[in-house]
Amino acid sequence: MSDDNQTETTETTETTAEQPGQASAPSEAAPETSGKDKALDLGAKVLALRTENPKVFYGGVGAFVVVLLVLIFSGGDNKGKLEHIDISRLTAGQRYELRSPNSSVASATVRLVSVPGSTEAYDDTEEDDRVGNCKHLPQGTPVEVLGFQDAYGKAKTFSQVKILEGECQGHTSWTLSINVR
Repeated sequence: MSDDNQTETTETTETTAEQPGQASAPSEAAPETSGKDKALDLGAKVLALRTENPKVFYGGVGAFVVVLLVLIFSGGDNKGKLEHIDISRLTAGQRYELRSPNSSVASATVRLVSVPGSTEAYDDTEEDDRVGNCKHLPQGTPVEVLGFQDAYGKAKTFSQVKILEGECQGHTSWTLSINVR
């Protein structure tokens, strides 16, 4: 019986000795793993970590969530923010320019109306409403503020302006005070 055990042990050792030799065969024959296989291997390792060491796994998940929240709620630059316009600084008799705070396009025009708060400020259904009669002026047009009109519970909501240059020189009209800078 002891001879049988020794024979079996010797055969097992010989078999085991052959296997490492086979594993050391040139790796050129082994196929490359694709990105999908690598992702699946990583997923399997993460899931194994969850069962083997849950503190590390959930700590990593928590750290990832914290970093994600910081990125989401962190500020950024001020390029996308509209500037705050203080219309209380406007003074009658001073020279300003027409500038639309709601447009980033230099070719945008500023709408002028004959009566403060009139609906004609927003009614551009006809092509004729967009041209002529000094209704739309290019940004940067110099104006002089003549007076103000309160509206919507706010002071100086509308400004009466006198156009100082261009085709409409001398013409007076109204515009929203945020358009005067």
